[in-house]
Amino acid sequence: MPSPHPMIELWRGGLLESTHTGHAVICDETGAIVESWGDPGAVIFPRSSCKMIQALPLLDSGAAEAHGLTDRQVALSCASHQGAAIHTEAVTRWLADLGLSDADLRCGAHEPYDTAERNRLIKADEKPCQCHNNCSGKHAGFLTLNRHLKGDAEYVEVDHPVQQAAKLAFEEVTGETSPGFGIDGCSAPNFATSVHGLARAMARFAAATGTGDARDRAMHRLTRAMGQYPEMVAGEGRACTELMRAMEGRVAIKTGAEAVFIAIIPERKMGIALKITDGGTRGAEGAITALLARLGVLDPNHPAAKKRLDAVQKNWRGRETGILRAAPSFP
Repeated sequence: MPSPHPMIELWRGGLLESTHTGHAVICDETGAIVESWGDPGAVIFPRSSCKMIQALPLLDSGAAEAHGLTDRQVALSCASHQGAAIHTEAVTRWLADLGLSDADLRCGAHEPYDTAERNRLIKADEKPCQCHNNCSGKHAGFLTLNRHLKGDAEYVEVDHPVQQAAKLAFEEVTGETSPGFGIDGCSAPNFATSVHGLARAMARFAAATGTGDARDRAMHRLTRAMGQYPEMVAGEGRACTELMRAMEGRVAIKTGAEAVFIAIIPERKMGIALKITDGGTRGAEGAITALLARLGVLDPNHPAAKKRLDAVQKNWRGRETGILRAAPSFP
């Protein structure tokens, strides 16, 4: 079994201080590996990087069309958002259109990551609601599918029709039988797969033309919606939003907790999946930036790229302290 590969390094005072190692795979439209680092067979939890897969049944079942979902809502169904006003208002309206409310969500409440919204709650002495949860858009999608399937209220249970539909889609597009699942931070099951399986799934999204069967059309729409509305997928200052803007929506990317990252590249009909073994976001953002630059879809000198790779580190006084860069053998 190949060891995790050195990917991102932090240098300070001319010495190597830290190294982020991991596994990464680039697949073509056939699912074949174009390039890989580390162990392509390493089994991981994709976490939120696979939200577009979890949203597939929402679209290919006909539920999205039946409820008149916009592309902005489709992008939100794939989001790990900031809990900013644009996100919470969109989720609240979506639920209202279904005749539902915050109480029907099963994702739980947490403090929003968006500074302005967090400060507003503090000043108003209000508690965050479930719409502030970074996964509330995905859960609004689950509730829409649940309405279509006429399931019961506990849509996050692994044996619920909503989650069984998500599992079936997951195994079909990864091309693998999932070895198991864990419970994600938002209470939904998260099915495990290999890094290769996740990259294979992303390549299938990348190859979708929008003119095929319901699955092809769903993949095509999800990919384009993410690229068209990057602010709904994450938020201001976040890697997903900034890097998709830097690539002018031509590539869809998505992070997941514990340092997973994917990319869907329609113009190359390629998919990327990577996992940094230490679970650190810094390493994952640097690694996906390096791979996108390698494939020629991201300008390495764009400010959004320079923020995450070949990034000069500064202390609180503004003094340069080090640099974050790709390891010599990566990518």
